[in-house]
Amino acid sequence: MRDFNIKFGILGIDHRHVYTQAEFLIELGAELVGWYTKGSPTTLEGFLKRFPKAKRVNDPRILLEDPNIQVILTSAIPSERAKISISAMKHGKDVMSDKPGVLSSEELEELRHTVLQTGRIWSIDFSERFEVPAVTLASQLVLDGAIGDVIHTLGIGPHRLNANSRPNWFFDPKKNGGILADIGSHQIDQFLYFTKSERPKITLASIRNMGHKQFSMFSDFGEIALSSEKANGYIRLDWFTPKALPTWGDGRLFLLGTEGTIEVRKYCDIGGEADDNYVYLTNGAKHEKIYGGDAGCPYFYNFLVDVLERSETAMPQEHVFKVMELAIEAQKIADGEKENELI
Repeated sequence: MRDFNIKFGILGIDHRHVYTQAEFLIELGAELVGWYTKGSPTTLEGFLKRFPKAKRVNDPRILLEDPNIQVILTSAIPSERAKISISAMKHGKDVMSDKPGVLSSEELEELRHTVLQTGRIWSIDFSERFEVPAVTLASQLVLDGAIGDVIHTLGIGPHRLNANSRPNWFFDPKKNGGILADIGSHQIDQFLYFTKSERPKITLASIRNMGHKQFSMFSDFGEIALSSEKANGYIRLDWFTPKALPTWGDGRLFLLGTEGTIEVRKYCDIGGEADDNYVYLTNGAKHEKIYGGDAGCPYFYNFLVDVLERSETAMPQEHVFKVMELAIEAQKIADGEKENELI
């Protein structure tokens, strides 16, 4: 496998996703030059444990203005990620952002303009696809024609709240984007990817606070329905993972094809002999349970290839824009800002 001589920096470590973002790149040979974050976020102890030798700088400009740094990662507070990405690209860096990479239509338009103006890459690590080997396997099965054309996706994204460990910004939709713009972006990404839809529409978007009234602005349940020229999709999101589950959420993806079905059990396989990464395939020739844990996570390798070769093998740039456009639109509809535009 190719060894990448790429240097990267980190601006903002406010979400734990930064751990895996950095770990994947380092495993591929990239070098973490330094990192910056405001104050002492709840992720700081875990970050220092994983990257004890990484240099903390006291000004983001030190990393932005370093000509040797080619890539900036950000897992800052979600409301700050777009500005960080725009600044990084204007300084000649490619960007890998945690999701959601942007929270407003205005900043999304500015990101589009900046990518066009600078020629830089703005990518989002949709970890529920890119960090799950079983989804890699499902992708290959679909590519090989195992279930025909995908005509419906059902994505469920339950999460464990762990309210006592969450920072204040987590419960403020102006800072976290809301449940649909935030964790809903994972599922929208998968709908667009597997159905290859070009003209998707949001046909349903709703949010509720069903069990955590102490957080008045927080939505702990959300749903989205999508329709396109090729397929339909339904998404259910929640913060109600039961305490006894051995992981943070029983995330699943169901694909309905013209010639078969696939179910991906991403993080656990309740009642099974192993914990995660299983694919259930049924088509005209067979029905089987397949272990997908060794299928790999090629997004990070492909991202570094794209940095060097100016290609789009990890994810097309327009795909990133479309995912966040739909996620922001769904959140606006659910918030009542675009109520009259539903079909």
